[in-house]
Amino acid sequence: MTRESLLNGEFIEQQENTIFYGGVGAGKTYLATLIGLNAIQKFGKSVKFYTVAGLVNRLLEANEKGTLSKVFKQIEKLDCLILDELGYIPLHKQGGELLFQVISMCYEAKSIIITTNLQFGQWNHVFGDPILTEAVIDRLIHHSHLVVFNGDSHRYKESLLKA
Repeated sequence: MTRESLLNGEFIEQQENTIFYGGVGAGKTYLATLIGLNAIQKFGKSVKFYTVAGLVNRLLEANEKGTLSKVFKQIEKLDCLILDELGYIPLHKQGGELLFQVISMCYEAKSIIITTNLQFGQWNHVFGDPILTEAVIDRLIHHSHLVVFNGDSHRYKESLLKA
């Protein structure tokens, strides 16, 4: 995948996923946001951005209120779902299961962009269940692109320049 095709969101047209992996501050969220904004402004796509924790909290709250199907319908209307910061906060069992439902619903129907600082082998710490983790990874990596971010934190470098 070229830089231009990535920025133009060509993978969204193909209903493919993109996983941004790398250290903290390497630019994963920035690029995911830029792709999402390009998809909305240039191509009229429907895109929603969540932190993983934010989406899981919304799903748990909707489940308690009996409005989960409403949230699922909103996600079904999207062309691309951006899930930021997978791995920063471990998910409770029910939260992991609800996130799995979202990922399964999106599978081969819409694109997901995931940002993470964890290798796939460490995702079990997030989901807490090896079978659920394997099912999530299986759906995400099928029809996906992995973009690895190397280097130091841009925020850290910027703070050194100001000192």
